Amino acid sequence: DTNIFARILRRELPARIVYEDEHALAFHDINPQAPLHLLVIPKGAYVSWDDFSARASEAEIAGFVRAVGHVAREAGLVAPGYRLLANTGGHGHQEVPHLHVHLFGGRQFGAMLVD
Repeated sequence: DTNIFARILRRELPARIVYEDEHALAFHDINPQAPLHLLVIPKGAYVSWDDFSARASEAEIAGFVRAVGHVAREAGLVAPGYRLLANTGGHGHQEVPHLHVHLFGGRQFGAMLVD
């Protein structure tokens, strides 16, 4: 309840929101790692993909996946291509304990992300 994304969902912290529906919220990352760097988060309190896939309803899962696709289309990322990234746990370098998907676009990316 105290992580940055929970606080953004409650509108306690500002965000440059690009999309919102009953299942998801999308906004610009405050520390962009690409020319376009958006985050999409579910509105439910899910820590990771594992948590989300185990506990979320079918409607939440479908709504979240559709929201990610919608945000990518609206941002004009589909034709040139983009990268999705979801970090999970310590080894995955997850910094915020709330499921979130990064959408990176606006330039050509290499084969893989590197440290």
